[in-house]
Amino acid sequence: MDRILVLLRHGQSDWNLKNIFTGWKDPDLTPQGVEEARAAGHCLKAHGLFFDRAFTSNLVRAQHTLQLMLAELGTPGIQIIRDPALNERHYGVLCGVNKDDAIRKYGDEQVDLWRRSYDVRHPGGESLKDTVARVLPYYCQKILPQVLSGHRVIVAGHGNSLRALIMVLDQLTPETIPGMELETGVPHVYRLKPDSTVDTKEILDPKAFSGISTLTAATIAFPKNRTAEK
Repeated sequence: MDRILVLLRHGQSDWNLKNIFTGWKDPDLTPQGVEEARAAGHCLKAHGLFFDRAFTSNLVRAQHTLQLMLAELGTPGIQIIRDPALNERHYGVLCGVNKDDAIRKYGDEQVDLWRRSYDVRHPGGESLKDTVARVLPYYCQKILPQVLSGHRVIVAGHGNSLRALIMVLDQLTPETIPGMELETGVPHVYRLKPDSTVDTKEILDPKAFSGISTLTAATIAFPKNRTAEK
């Protein structure tokens, strides 16, 4: 039985390009972001990965990425479930602010503390800990049962909402997860055991894609005693 879960951060957005804190604001993809989404679809197709369940956030950059990727796979008509539980971390007063301007106003040390700590909130926003508390119950209640029943599931999300899931799946700690970066448009492919723990993980490389036959992947085998939080 397949128990495949793929996590995909959206392609580059307009505000990624402009170095602006985005959070729950809703810019669309840049032309590069469109190409990243399409390349992810090509990459997944070349690896024989197709899906019958798809989840995404309420934000257009993730939805657009998912639509483009599914179109490349030839499965644009599968059911897509959209939910704000999968939205990006809320950056509060920093939403819409250029990151360099924020550093000039608040100082590099303070901005770095807001961005890289686990449990410190942006003013009026969320910490990564808050994001985990929002995303994880949705995963356990809505996404994980689909995976364990044999569906092939893809989640198109955001840097922080996906880090929340990766923290649990990869058993990362509050000390290590804040420094983890997810590249835009790069699929993380998990194969789960019947007890919901991780069997293997692959990080595919769409940037190496130049035709169906030239793909690379980093494969990580998880030890048998490794467990994932439910």
